[in-house]
Amino acid sequence: PLGRPKSIRRALHLAPPWLLDDYIPRYHLISSVDAARKRSEAYAHLRECNLCPRLCGVNRYEKTGVCLIGAEKVKVNTIAPHFGEEPCFQGHNGSGSVFFSGCNLRCVFCQNHDIAHQPNGFDLTPEELAEWYMKLQEVGRVHNINLVTPEHVVPQVVLSILHARELGLRLPVIYNTSSFDSLESIRLLDGLVDIYLPDFKVWNNATSKRLLKADNYTATAMESIKAMHAQVGDMCFTADGIAKKGVMVRHLVMPGLEDEGREIVKWLAENVSKDMMVHIMEQYFPRAHVGKPRRGAAKEGVVVVEPGGVKASSDTKPRVRYQDINRPVDLDEVASVREAAEKARLWRFIEAAKHGGFNI
Repeated sequence: PLGRPKSIRRALHLAPPWLLDDYIPRYHLISSVDAARKRSEAYAHLRECNLCPRLCGVNRYEKTGVCLIGAEKVKVNTIAPHFGEEPCFQGHNGSGSVFFSGCNLRCVFCQNHDIAHQPNGFDLTPEELAEWYMKLQEVGRVHNINLVTPEHVVPQVVLSILHARELGLRLPVIYNTSSFDSLESIRLLDGLVDIYLPDFKVWNNATSKRLLKADNYTATAMESIKAMHAQVGDMCFTADGIAKKGVMVRHLVMPGLEDEGREIVKWLAENVSKDMMVHIMEQYFPRAHVGKPRRGAAKEGVVVVEPGGVKASSDTKPRVRYQDINRPVDLDEVASVREAAEKARLWRFIEAAKHGGFNI
């Protein structure tokens, strides 16, 4: 009939669940009672250390365990704005990275061997560490506080975050880990960490024993990543493309081990989340002990073949340690893992931003 408006269908755009209008770091949302409880638990962990599956059980006020780090201070190699992270973490101003010395793994191929396996750096109390967080925020104007290889210093990290909260820290905290954490450690971090950035290195136990020098790595990584995801969920961003909350899993594809990478991405999709953000990394290169002469070879006059140096001749190859991974990863191996991830219905991948900006 005349005068009756024609029916109009309106299409409304709803923001995806991973887009945030604003973000308040989780450590500002816990009560003073919970903060006091976490401080007490942190000191208890240091008196009988169970921060990782090695379960040293030592009183770190008196002696050290596998990680060689005591109780009252942490050893830090570098603190600075870092531009080598994923675009959603480094942004324009960098990620406020704190590289801790020491590690509870002994990866023979460690890509940060000079930091993680060497006692280099300077000692800081949790309070001094918190003051460095503030310098990164106020002077560096970084987008987050990125704690790199912190598995063995979780109690000190907890104390530092709680102190920085009182000083006025307002940046998201990233826990950048190998995933060789105990559940007790992950529970202690609940409410203090905004972003978990775990590696999932290898799949087979034989591989972890040989290359990581650790038993039950895979089962531990599974347990840890599930616990992390239960706390913060899938990765979320503000409209500027900066990550604020969630889990991103990294997998460094290694030469000849792409089968293990395919199992890892399949497990993530089937057991954690198909919306999991994943970074399939291709920058593996022989480092640390890989490519060094076998023990005793130097006495026999064999020329040392350094990673990236002159290709070893056929008669010297058998004398090189970890010969099977003594080469850069092939891009076909990386593509194989990516294909398996897509087949498992994972779809949120980190890739180099060709437009030079952010890449969600």
